[in-house]
Amino acid sequence: MMKSNLPSLLCSLALLLSCGTVLAHPVPESPQWLIYSGGDGPGKGKHIVLIAADQEYRSEQSMPMMAKILSKYHGFDCTVLFAVNEKGEVDPTMPVYPEKGKEFKEHHIPGLEHLASADLVIFFARLLTLPMTEREQIVKYIDSGKPIIAIRTANHGFHGALPYKIDGKNVNWGNDLLGGSFMNHHGRWHADSTRGTIVPEQKDHPILAGVTDIWGTSDVYRTYKEGGSLPAGCTALVWGQPLVGRKHDDAPNPKLEPLPVAWFKFWTTSEGKNARVFQSTMGSGDDLESAGLRRLIINAAYWGMGMEAAISPTRSVEIVGEYKPLESGFEYEKIGVVPKPPSAYK
Repeated sequence: MMKSNLPSLLCSLALLLSCGTVLAHPVPESPQWLIYSGGDGPGKGKHIVLIAADQEYRSEQSMPMMAKILSKYHGFDCTVLFAVNEKGEVDPTMPVYPEKGKEFKEHHIPGLEHLASADLVIFFARLLTLPMTEREQIVKYIDSGKPIIAIRTANHGFHGALPYKIDGKNVNWGNDLLGGSFMNHHGRWHADSTRGTIVPEQKDHPILAGVTDIWGTSDVYRTYKEGGSLPAGCTALVWGQPLVGRKHDDAPNPKLEPLPVAWFKFWTTSEGKNARVFQSTMGSGDDLESAGLRRLIINAAYWGMGMEAAISPTRSVEIVGEYKPLESGFEYEKIGVVPKPPSAYK
């Protein structure tokens, strides 16, 4: 009788696992979220969670696109979590404020328990009111000392306040933790575009390695009062100059000064840990067609995890497959935004 080769196969598998050649994605497959297993690259063995939960700037399209780049070219295991409706559909049309005569329904992000295995979380949310258990899962992560990236509306990501206190004082997600929340549009909403220019004093910062030609169709956010500045501890990396129009080569608006659109800081947790924090107020679906902006955010992911030595100014940030983001805005029927299952964004 031929001897079974099962023991030798098991030994081979164990050897591969011990050598790091075969690494399982830390999150199981599910129709409620998307997973992308990392290929070869510096990020092998690291896990990034991207949260797509805004209603205006098409994060449901852009976060899977970014996850594909991070996994294919950089080696990170990626998981994309979505805000969904009662049917489990990705639904950017859900209201963020109560409407007269209608029952207000809380938002819901399945899979937040997997923040526990994340080495980095990229937040792209807007004015969410989540169940308390889900808010607590987010607070557990942001008080862990692990890094945080916030994109565009994430600086006003939660309408229902997070249950986060340090020394008896409520922590404000945008102003305290991220270094600034949305105050108003600096220019014409959905009419101006933004040219990003690198802060000269920071040109050698690793987050800016290989970053050129940042431009996007979204307008500049103001996060501090006129005449003010970013809070102490924040370091601006990119200034955003409003343009008079929504074309790449439109002229700067001479009446509007540039404001910071990307910066970093450190957040001290309740146990005294220092978390690395990066915020970009650029980041609409259209903005992220800019390779410069994609590289900026991907570099920030490396930096956040303390991997700045692995940042390469030439490693690919090219889009994987097709990426055709719908327009930004709330005119959902006109734009073509309808509830869809997470699998539609794979």
